[in-house]
Amino acid sequence: MRTEQKETRVNAVARPEARPDLHRPGVGAVLVSTWRVGTPERQRAAVEAIRTAWESRAWPDLGLLSYSVLAGTDGETLLHYSQWTEEQAYDDFVRAYRDDRNAEIDAAVPGIERVELRRYGRVHRSRSHGAEDGGRLPGVVVIVEADFDPAGAGTGQREEWVDNVLTALDEDEAAGARPVSGGISGNFHLSTDGGRVLNYAEWESARAHEDWLANAAPLSDAWRAVHHHPGLVGSRVRRYAPALSLSAGA
Repeated sequence: MRTEQKETRVNAVARPEARPDLHRPGVGAVLVSTWRVGTPERQRAAVEAIRTAWESRAWPDLGLLSYSVLAGTDGETLLHYSQWTEEQAYDDFVRAYRDDRNAEIDAAVPGIERVELRRYGRVHRSRSHGAEDGGRLPGVVVIVEADFDPAGAGTGQREEWVDNVLTALDEDEAAGARPVSGGISGNFHLSTDGGRVLNYAEWESARAHEDWLANAAPLSDAWRAVHHHPGLVGSRVRRYAPALSLSAGA
């Protein structure tokens, strides 16, 4: 059944915390896309164009729960993270409402390259770092993408890899090795095409993440199992700063 297409009278509102609620009830699908815009100045201009295009229109009542934009610390890219009640809701949005918003954004910032779009389910597993989070807000979001051989789709290899990562982190913590100082949370998503795991990892700062990566402690057997997991064919790590989070106004 297709979601009914209609516009509500509720406008989009930019939330000051610029952070999606990763465990929001009702999320059935997560869409993650990357745009390449080229420079820090164009990053800022594109974020402002997105804000204007969305806040000037009614919120599309098609199962969209939130839409967040993050600016790559590379100075070139934007990451889009949106939460939906179901994948069909996104498809209905594309058919009815996406083009005019994108046209306005492209008019303000010509030449945007829309690199990739991936579909994921809701958060598969997550881990908070520290007994009490204390309401810490991330200064940086580290996006880890792990790609797997499609031939292994449906075999549980991605779920096992996520379990191995969490086991390695737990063992580090228990042994006092490679402490995740400055880490806030890790939130693992499985793509619906069976080929990727995305970890949306929140950190207090880029320096905290860099220090963790640079820790000279020898890798444990658990981490070796992560890096040499059967079916793993590649991975990437990119850092982003939260820039904008939109949702329906109250």
